Amino acid sequence: MTTTALTQQVRVLAAPRHRHDEILTPAALDFLGRLVEAFESRRRDLMKERRRQVLRLAAGSPLDFPMVTAAVRADDGWRVAPPAPGLTDRRVEITGPPDRRMAVNALNSGARVWMADFEDATAPLWDNIIGGQLTLLDAIERRIDFTTPEGKEYRLGEQLATIMVRPRGWHLDEEHLEFDGRPVPAALVDFGLYFFHCAQRQIDAGYGPYFYLPKLENRYEARLWNDVFVLAQELLGIPRGTIRATVLIETITAAFEMEEILYELREHSAGLNAGRWDYLFSMIKTFGHRSDFLLPDRAKVTMTAPFMRAYTELLVRTCHKRGAHAIGGMAAQVPGKDPAANEAAFAKVRLDKEREAEDGFDGSWVAHPALVPVCREVFDGVLGERPHQLDRTRDDVEVTPADLLSVRRISGPPTPDGVRTNIAVALRYYAAWLRGQGAGAIDGLMEDAATAEIARVQIWQWLRHRVIDRETVMGLLADEIMVLGAEHPLSPAEDIRALFERTALTGELPLFFTPDAYTRHLVRRPEVQA
Repeated sequence: MTTTALTQQVRVLAAPRHRHDEILTPAALDFLGRLVEAFESRRRDLMKERRRQVLRLAAGSPLDFPMVTAAVRADDGWRVAPPAPGLTDRRVEITGPPDRRMAVNALNSGARVWMADFEDATAPLWDNIIGGQLTLLDAIERRIDFTTPEGKEYRLGEQLATIMVRPRGWHLDEEHLEFDGRPVPAALVDFGLYFFHCAQRQIDAGYGPYFYLPKLENRYEARLWNDVFVLAQELLGIPRGTIRATVLIETITAAFEMEEILYELREHSAGLNAGRWDYLFSMIKTFGHRSDFLLPDRAKVTMTAPFMRAYTELLVRTCHKRGAHAIGGMAAQVPGKDPAANEAAFAKVRLDKEREAEDGFDGSWVAHPALVPVCREVFDGVLGERPHQLDRTRDDVEVTPADLLSVRRISGPPTPDGVRTNIAVALRYYAAWLRGQGAGAIDGLMEDAATAEIARVQIWQWLRHRVIDRETVMGLLADEIMVLGAEHPLSPAEDIRALFERTALTGELPLFFTPDAYTRHLVRRPEVQA
């Protein structure tokens, strides 16, 4: 692929901040501009197709494995690329936002991989985005050590986790950067700036530029990412196939195209991950208009639910059939000061990881360093000295479209506690997000944007099907706003309430809460840099 000279430049619509010039260099912005010029039109077309797919499914079109790609699924001859350096053994992965404290703790945690998350765990304040890029650059250069004002030291050890970066989804824009009069796609910002500054550094360190890809809906969106990878490697003179990417299967439509997604990314693929919370969010969002998809309280929809079992077992079978890693879902428990509560939380984590390891997953996620030993012990017990269990092809698994959609077997009305909990969690997360915090502990769990998404779409679904009434919701909303105000007196209560009403109480369900929150509350566009 060849490129011509840029006719436009990426403009920075934010005032200069400390060290931002190390990331927003002219060369980096030129590189980013070339990616945007090459792919923004396709991205917009794919986002239009998402909206058309929503309308088709709402009108009753069936969801099935695509007939046009039957040959890809039937062809036993293709495999994804072999594991890249640092990604052969992935038995424990830890996730979190790319701030300095998290980076040091995650890299030192004993996990094999740290996923630096610009997506669900990061509120996209401009300082968070560029600060996260600086964190990654400093971590790779081993200059991230620091001491807090209270005197606590954070220092990198010798054995560090492999870094993978999760950029924001295709549906989001970065309003602080402009190309040809439009905001730059946030996914390309997060990918492009990291790749430009850190790809060669990671290669020199014996690893490579590795990524997690969120919110994909279909094979075409995977193909777009693959083409981005090809051009990015060409522009920087990096051998094709150096990039590796794991795709999160966290939408119901992507679950019907797992093999196709692996096929599109096969020279850059590092497997698939079971993004369980977003998957539930996608299920409700996609079929929330149907009464036969009415889900009970979030806490009651566990990974043993038939449709969730079908999804995870199909993921393992698909990955191992193609030589790809299958990575399990998040353990979100956060240890506290109560030993009995911690023991109960660790027992839940252990049970969950035992199920995943026995099902054939090659590793799994945790949200807190204290959970790393629990997860590692479980997978050590199954894997031993082996780095993975790709040899377990799970030929016994047969999953039909009906299996993936078998929600009725656990459907039911919500409980009063379930309704209140969803409202409380959504409001607390919105408040944290608007303060610039994308992940935080709520009621003993590390919650991120996916949790708030599930909470607000469940309220919407329950209202739509009249299993709860609006008066009850408005009363609970008022109560929880008062509680939130007592907990965080400086929280913008009216903004939080309005955001909840716009994203959970409207007739037409917004597909995500983040674009609304970003546009109305986070974006401040100072004068353009000279």
